[in-house]
Amino acid sequence: MIFSTFAHLLAVATAVSCSPLVLHESRSSAPAGFISRGAAPDSELLTLKFALTPNDISGLEEKLKSISTPGSPDFREWLSKDEVKAFVQPSNATVNAFNSWASANGLKSSVVSPNGDWVSLTLPVSTANQLLGARFETFTHRSLAHPITRTLSISLPSELVGHVEAIHPATSFADRLVPRQQITSPSLVRRSLERRLVPRDDSEPSCNDTVTPMTPQCLQKIYGIPSTPATQKNNTIMVTGYVSIFPNDTDISTFLEDFRPDISPNTTYDIIRIANASSDPPAPELAVLQLEADIDVQYTIGLATGVPVQFLSVGPGTDATNASDAEMLGNAILGTNVFLEELENPPSVVTTSYGPLESDFDESMARKICNSYMALGARGISMLFSSGDGGVRGSHDNSSIPGLCENNTFIPVFPASCPWVTAVGGTEGGFPEVATNLTGGGFSNLFPRPWYQQEATETFLKTLPEDFPGQFNKSGRAYPDVSAQGGNLAFVFRGLSLATGGTSLSSPIFGSVIALINDRLVAAGKPVLGFLNPWIYANADAFTDITVGHNSGFECPTQSVAFDAAKGWDPLTGVGSPVFDKLLAAALKC
Repeated sequence: MIFSTFAHLLAVATAVSCSPLVLHESRSSAPAGFISRGAAPDSELLTLKFALTPNDISGLEEKLKSISTPGSPDFREWLSKDEVKAFVQPSNATVNAFNSWASANGLKSSVVSPNGDWVSLTLPVSTANQLLGARFETFTHRSLAHPITRTLSISLPSELVGHVEAIHPATSFADRLVPRQQITSPSLVRRSLERRLVPRDDSEPSCNDTVTPMTPQCLQKIYGIPSTPATQKNNTIMVTGYVSIFPNDTDISTFLEDFRPDISPNTTYDIIRIANASSDPPAPELAVLQLEADIDVQYTIGLATGVPVQFLSVGPGTDATNASDAEMLGNAILGTNVFLEELENPPSVVTTSYGPLESDFDESMARKICNSYMALGARGISMLFSSGDGGVRGSHDNSSIPGLCENNTFIPVFPASCPWVTAVGGTEGGFPEVATNLTGGGFSNLFPRPWYQQEATETFLKTLPEDFPGQFNKSGRAYPDVSAQGGNLAFVFRGLSLATGGTSLSSPIFGSVIALINDRLVAAGKPVLGFLNPWIYANADAFTDITVGHNSGFECPTQSVAFDAAKGWDPLTGVGSPVFDKLLAAALKC
């Protein structure tokens, strides 16, 4: 046994010496708030996922541009699962190259995605350091219950260059689950539970002030959303939730009784659990995420009347090596996308109210995930993400960043910054709406400006003064694309009627509008809206333009440097908030 172990180590050393390494990804330091506790133990087992290079991702991009652009001869001819797979699966040469490398080093890979573009390896830290030119360290963060293992630099053997796009988790620190609503800690939740902000009576709701919380009835008035139930049971909207979170059914029933009395309080939804998601009640320390699940489902069931709702509860995965994997947003996103790729009949709308800073992801991982949204969009799925609650300064939990409010370098968030998703910003007030100060918006540092927003973005940039002090990538993908209420909305949590704000609410609200339009399209024998953005920018007149607002962020004073709302598209509210009848007419005429 001793000789066998020595022989294995010799084989690894030989493989390393015969395989020149090429730098794949590096960062100068861990993101703010992460503290290194030194080298990870050599014997610690790592499970690394390798993204293999698709055989024709540029072909898929051209195809999606065609089928999502109004006026194209194949407009909305969404692709099947197998048609998408033909573009994104790796070539035989790529598969063979990876398997040969793994086998030569005594490693066994497992395919972990239906398209074969993700494979997994489990290996000791010492082996990973040798084979990949890394130095894995143990890191802690105040928002994480357990340490995580990451490296600041990782390389590829020369024979894998061009065959591997990303390695996760390696230099990615996207481990913070940040729900897009203002209640950000259990202590704040407890304080909010003491405030009965929403009177339970039958009085006519006020929809035109910032004191009385918004309700579904107000949203129906502001956006013209019908209360007529949907009729197409094969058209569904999905809400995603992470860390095994799921909604509280009693709170949903109470919400419907109080704010949608015309809907049965016994209205149900389907819950789908993947990646070892638990059905046990969430732990008390996860109260904020529990609240997020409640809000998201209350504003889909309570607004997309009659549309079947699914809640996807994503767990830590089967390859978790410690409890910190439960906080790994990267794993949760991958698990969600892989699950959606497997479905023959996916939901027409998927709404997500989470996301880290763009800089928390390494570039290759962010690009790989973004391309997976391209593939899902080509299937005819509208992928919606909240744009963040930190204004131009990223997420609302950035108080640990020194001089945050004085720093004029704007911080984009992901996945909202991906050009293949629809990012939803936040508004407040009723008639007229204004941009809420917390609404996330800005320009990506990773993704270039897509074709569908070239004119809209250039028009906005011309409104900025020449001496504008904000620092951002003017040629980057601009977000959000649209907006909906996110200022002060009623919800029910643990039996109490409360109120909160954030783009957490904006995304399911806008998603409900799209789901109801899809219901009408399906009833008329037409395809669903699918990837929305080219259609949105081509029909900007179907939205209410929001021209007042300043997005310095939830934690920064309103005089801090940020963007101001403007006529037309702006990086606070996109092209504006939805007008249901106009959007329905634009959808039906295509």
